[in-house]
Amino acid sequence: MKYFLIAGEASGDLHARHLMDAIRAKDAEAEIYYWYRPDLAYMGFISVAMHLPEILRGMQECKKSISEFMPDRLILVDYPGFNLKIAAWFHKVFVEGRRGETTAVPQVVYYIPPKIWAWKEGRIVQIKKYVDSILSILPFEVKWYAGKHDCHVDYVGNPTLDEISMFRNSLQAQEIEAWRNSLALRNAPVVALLPGSRRQEIERNLPMMLKAACAVGGDYQYVIASAPNMHKDFYETIISSALGDGNGDFRKRIVLAPCQGSRSSFMLLDSAYAALVTSGTATLETAIFGVPQVVCYAMAFGKVVSWLRKIVLKVPYVSLVNLIVGREVVPELVAGEMTQESVERNLRNVLVDETFRRNQKQGYETMMQLLGEPGAPEKAAHKIVGK
Repeated sequence: MKYFLIAGEASGDLHARHLMDAIRAKDAEAEIYYWYRPDLAYMGFISVAMHLPEILRGMQECKKSISEFMPDRLILVDYPGFNLKIAAWFHKVFVEGRRGETTAVPQVVYYIPPKIWAWKEGRIVQIKKYVDSILSILPFEVKWYAGKHDCHVDYVGNPTLDEISMFRNSLQAQEIEAWRNSLALRNAPVVALLPGSRRQEIERNLPMMLKAACAVGGDYQYVIASAPNMHKDFYETIISSALGDGNGDFRKRIVLAPCQGSRSSFMLLDSAYAALVTSGTATLETAIFGVPQVVCYAMAFGKVVSWLRKIVLKVPYVSLVNLIVGREVVPELVAGEMTQESVERNLRNVLVDETFRRNQKQGYETMMQLLGEPGAPEKAAHKIVGK
């Protein structure tokens, strides 16, 4: 069969690549076309509006590629703003247009569906109309989709478990040592700073993380996980602006870790004592590594957003760890709740309060039980290929 996959962000790219490997293992004659455009993954109404012509051109290019490839399966990986529009177009052109034919009608599969349990619940109309199969990587989504919208969802496991398991199985002691030497790390405890993968996220989150870390002090090394396609100078400018000229000693304890795919961030988390993490897949990765963390997500007009959040957001938490467990395992400092004072207070807790650290790790154990065993790409491929 012919499979066309679409992803648009770094985490989705990683999941899509492992899924493609699993599909090839299931279908020896598989033909796969992978369409990945991280440069079109803009967030927020204003940012999307400013880049709308670019996004529309990208959408036309994607449609053209699909039309030329003529897939049996269109596989959407996360990226809902883009992928749901493609699904609607694909359904109209290739599904409705082929009804009544003797040949098999192509199917639309959503792997990692939109998080409509959090916001934009109205997207369920498009999902039910244009998507044939939903493969979830979050266990609570099965019950939510069924209970709220009478919509069947298959939980296939979480691919982050597989990715970290593969990393751990291949990790050699000399590789860790070489990585530490490449960053000139001392023997002091490492605090990981994961400020996000998008420019806007990094610009908003990293300065406050750095200021809070500087205020906390202590003999720690703060290692910043850099994002794909972000130049070193971009981070250096933020660091200089956040710390100014009077924090030379602290500045020496900041290290920028170059991005070399997921392996570089996994190397950092495997070595970390604690972490400040921007909400997203990174919070789940940090928990699987067993690293105590504080979730940080600064936003423009933070106080207003915090007020609107109570009205718009459908769930009490934003981090995957808390959502999966169903209670607060890790502190969430989001929008108006993220201030330098709150980051400082929670960073101190996660560094020196043993009860605080122990409670988090116990919550992580519950999360792992709920996630189940690795094997998500293989289970998803089985559903997609049908063999």
